[in-house]
Amino acid sequence: MLLPRVVKGVSSEEMLDRGVDRRDFLKICSIAAAAVGLPAGAGVKMAEAALAGQKPSVIWLSFQECTGCTETLLRTRFPGLGELILDLISLDYHEALMVPSGHLAEEARMAAMEAHKGKFILVVEGSIPEKDDGIYCMIGGRTAVDILNEAAEMAGAIIAIGSCASWGGIPSAEPNPTGATGAPMILEGKTVVTIPGCPANPYNFLGTALQYATFGSLPELDELARPKWAYGRTIHEHCPRRAHFDAGRFAQAYGDENHRQGYCLYKLGCKGPVTHANCSVQAFGEVVDAWPIGLGHPCVGCTEQKVLWQTSITDTVDIERPTNPDTYPPIGAPQGKVGAVATGVAGLVAGGLLGAGYAASKKLGDEPEEEES
Repeated sequence: MLLPRVVKGVSSEEMLDRGVDRRDFLKICSIAAAAVGLPAGAGVKMAEAALAGQKPSVIWLSFQECTGCTETLLRTRFPGLGELILDLISLDYHEALMVPSGHLAEEARMAAMEAHKGKFILVVEGSIPEKDDGIYCMIGGRTAVDILNEAAEMAGAIIAIGSCASWGGIPSAEPNPTGATGAPMILEGKTVVTIPGCPANPYNFLGTALQYATFGSLPELDELARPKWAYGRTIHEHCPRRAHFDAGRFAQAYGDENHRQGYCLYKLGCKGPVTHANCSVQAFGEVVDAWPIGLGHPCVGCTEQKVLWQTSITDTVDIERPTNPDTYPPIGAPQGKVGAVATGVAGLVAGGLLGAGYAASKKLGDEPEEEES
């Protein structure tokens, strides 16, 4: 391992050598599996693989990014970072976490990729600039494009974590001076699992990585190569404020009484109806409401390339998949009052209809008279 002493701790083998009960170690693996939605029995397989020394190698490349996705990963608890990188995977290269730097770091990366060729998990964080031959992001004298292509040719699985790596993210916002784009656009023809989000929820990444590490397979993906178990539904479908939307209760302005009451944020420009993510049901860092809507701000659509920075933050959006009971309540102001004349006309019409209905019912209820012989 190439991690600093403060993080390193002890390996799974050393834990057992020092008297840590196997049941406790199995419990750690089982909690990790359950936390990321893996099926029953995955924890046992994880433990068996770890004890047999079959932990998958992970090469983590960082390009145009803010390290936000790494920061969220550092704050997971089930599994914690120590358990993840010491017991379940072998993190062989990560610029922010490894001790070596410079040419020593690059030598370690190449050695790990050669030793685990065709088997390691390649994780990409950050967008890749293509403009001007990719000179806007270079590591060790090489462009991000070159490093990514080289690593992808040797990897067993490729995961793009965060919106920057998935489709360009913040660096690709207009006018996009560096020509920033996502890993799938660079690696056309290869399967690149995308875990968009700004930052991405670490459990969406862990669920994908640990499934590959345990079963050697990737989850079912949607048309944008996102895991369906994490991105198969829109925020709107499982939003905690959905009941207010169905009842037509909306915040009209930030800080108004409706906003303080926790009413729906749709009228303020919430992009939840077109944003595929599980933010409302998978808390960040196990902190309840640690996401925009939970904090009283509309969803900005950070997982969607066609939404974030493509639409105004205050614009409302169409409901992608309307569902009962009240699928699309009006959000406009009431349009005036009903006049006395209109009320009178409506009363006459209603009275006529009621009278006709009563006459018809009488006819239907009368028995036909018998003809005289």
